[in-house]
Amino acid sequence: MGTGKKVVVTPRSFGKTDPAPFELLKSRGYDVVCNPFGRILTKDEMKALLADADGIIVGVDPLDREVLTAAPRLKAISKYGVGTDNIDMNCAAERGITVSLARGSNTEAVADYAFALMMAVARKVAAIDRACREGIWKAEPTIDIYGKTLGLLGLGAIGRAVARRASGFGMKVMAYDLFRDEAAAAALGIAYVDSLDTLLCEADFISLHVPLDENTAGIVGGAQFERMKPTAVLVNTARGGLIDEAALLEALRTGRIWGAGIDVFEQEPPDNPELLAMDNLVAGSHCAASTRGAIGQMGLIASRNLIEQLEVSVS
Repeated sequence: MGTGKKVVVTPRSFGKTDPAPFELLKSRGYDVVCNPFGRILTKDEMKALLADADGIIVGVDPLDREVLTAAPRLKAISKYGVGTDNIDMNCAAERGITVSLARGSNTEAVADYAFALMMAVARKVAAIDRACREGIWKAEPTIDIYGKTLGLLGLGAIGRAVARRASGFGMKVMAYDLFRDEAAAAALGIAYVDSLDTLLCEADFISLHVPLDENTAGIVGGAQFERMKPTAVLVNTARGGLIDEAALLEALRTGRIWGAGIDVFEQEPPDNPELLAMDNLVAGSHCAASTRGAIGQMGLIASRNLIEQLEVSVS
């Protein structure tokens, strides 16, 4: 028997590897409406879907004040992941809409991908692959990873997971974070630095693991690239807005840094063909969390969170 409650699900990978998240929602009587477009939704599309919705499981689709105001019945937002930069948290609080996060569901998957990007950029894996397919067979000089210094901007769960992987490569790990966990850093042999400048100057590999907000938007721009080593590799699996993409393009084009592994962009899909054409860029499609295991976990956690939120809202 149905509850009469409508739940919108926007992430395209939701339930793809295992139907259990769908089955869980339907077993509780919810009317589940999925993303009908197979892409990130626009604000107008979100407003239309949420006009009579009670809850939403959302990926990176927009939930700003305009969208939330057009959703009079909405009581619960369940994030498929942990980033909330696409959600107007103040508006949600004003309207009594609860927001939950799928914490821990994709930590290891994202850390795997961050390290994969580091290796791919350092060893020019994608460029060499393309050359081989074109019949160009030569040894391409690349840079080492083993024994180098990894700088982590942000030492939360994913940053710590990347650090654990770095230990197997004999890397020295340093971190910059405004909120320090001294015990966790000590356990992993990570040294905190007092400034971002120090990290940028000393690290051979720089990996971003901070949320996108008013304090971190554009935190890596032209001035920051000037401080990096010419052999530096920059990796971003967090949020595209952390990097000034015009400055990134200039750094890649001029050889100011060795290269970059970028899974997230200011606009997705990215619309800068010049940036995507750079041989020293390895691009991802915001797919760091897209493993079978992480997708299944995110779906189940997001579904459980939403059910709990909706049931509390009527109790």
